[in-house]
Amino acid sequence: MKRIACLPVAALAAFALQPVAAQAQDITIVLSEEPDLLEPCQSSRSNIGRVVKQNIVETLTEIDPNDGTITPRLATEWSQVDELTWRFQIREGVTFHDGAALDAEAVAYAINRTMDENLDCEVRTKFFGGLKVTPTPVDTYTLEVATDSPVPILPTMMGTVTVMSPNTPMGEPDREPVGTGPYKFGGWNVGTNITLARNEDYWGDAPDVANAAFVWRSESAVRAAMVATGEADIAPNIAVQDATDESMDVSYPNSETSRIRIDTMIPPLDDVRVREAVNLSIDRDAIRGSIFSKDVIPATQLVVPSINGHNPDLEVWPYDPARAKELLAAAKADGTDVDAEITMIGRLGIYPNSTEVMEAMHAMLQDVGFNVKLQMLEVAEWVDILTKPYAEDRPPVLQQSQHDNNNGDAVFTAFNKYHSEGAQSTMADDVVDDLLVRAGAATGDERRQLFQDAFKRINDEVIADVPMYHMVGYTRVGERIEFTPSISTNSELQISQIKMR
Repeated sequence: MKRIACLPVAALAAFALQPVAAQAQDITIVLSEEPDLLEPCQSSRSNIGRVVKQNIVETLTEIDPNDGTITPRLATEWSQVDELTWRFQIREGVTFHDGAALDAEAVAYAINRTMDENLDCEVRTKFFGGLKVTPTPVDTYTLEVATDSPVPILPTMMGTVTVMSPNTPMGEPDREPVGTGPYKFGGWNVGTNITLARNEDYWGDAPDVANAAFVWRSESAVRAAMVATGEADIAPNIAVQDATDESMDVSYPNSETSRIRIDTMIPPLDDVRVREAVNLSIDRDAIRGSIFSKDVIPATQLVVPSINGHNPDLEVWPYDPARAKELLAAAKADGTDVDAEITMIGRLGIYPNSTEVMEAMHAMLQDVGFNVKLQMLEVAEWVDILTKPYAEDRPPVLQQSQHDNNNGDAVFTAFNKYHSEGAQSTMADDVVDDLLVRAGAATGDERRQLFQDAFKRINDEVIADVPMYHMVGYTRVGERIEFTPSISTNSELQISQIKMR
């Protein structure tokens, strides 16, 4: 105190007022887990997308989470040239944070980098599996994008491809993303925080928030308390038991669907009777309203009802432990080793109460006679198991996962998760493969019906999952800011949409 008092009055005023002015427009966002990387090509993963998508890096088009309509972002307009080719007009006068110009060449580079199989890229495997995509600049601001089979919703799919600087290395994961967005990457203090700073040269409207810091705490109660005390301004995802203050807490139907993925390729899970028994062992009604909110909706498929291709006629698996035991006995009588140890793999912090729900399901499976062990992993270890190539000597696995599709169409789900060549598929069924390929090229009612037929076979005959719930999110918003969560909040958090009070 004495040292500060010795400063000249003018210097003291400048010292005091500048940080206060900055802090008035700075916010802190508390997440459930630290990202394992900040590669724009992985922005479809929620722990990365919340930080980078539409904050640092932007997309050509933007998908409205409320109704699925497509609006311009880095592309101002688009048109179809022929059944295999679309033409996009690139927004003029935009520069990347490193000074590079946004033009057709830069966008082509970003698309080629996304499609480069030397780079682990969930955007490619999740949204473009089985497609060959070729971008060709026509002139400075005109880009044509061709595919090797018809893609009638390509402009929608371009809402998933993030455009990074052409100075980003090809084929190497990035930890310091450079884009065109309203915020620049500030720094990553590993284990502590990630900071973003407002891009004062942004092509669009200037956002309210000057600087944003992302921190992480694994306990939902801690995240909620941080917002309540003013230590943080927003906790995008808190557990139902911590959403106790109506003045701060907002519930919303998010686009996530939780499931347990069954590795159908490895005994004893390669026996469809065993997979059916797994489903019949789970008491979904007991979990709903206790571990999870009473507002979650029991699921039958991996897309929410608002998505084109959702099949409304599928029935939720009943809880029938007696029938589950009968199926295991029948499979054992035919030589299936139903006593083999099955590994349940969960991910810490994938959603609130993620460990508790895995412990409950572990007990339910044990009750009907399954030999199961439970492992809860950090995100980096869990991701290694989620995506191909899978270890040939792997044990039979039931893997906890959650899938986000707020993009309006089942194509953003089905190939990646269920086609035999899908990067995160643990099944191979010729009928499903054929349905998904034909659905991807179809339009209108035919497209919808083909996806519905595929989901029916996946759930009723292949039994590739334990469908759990269409999830409900809870966000705690502090008194300093105005923010309304939407169906996309679980996968992206656009800081430019946050207003200071």
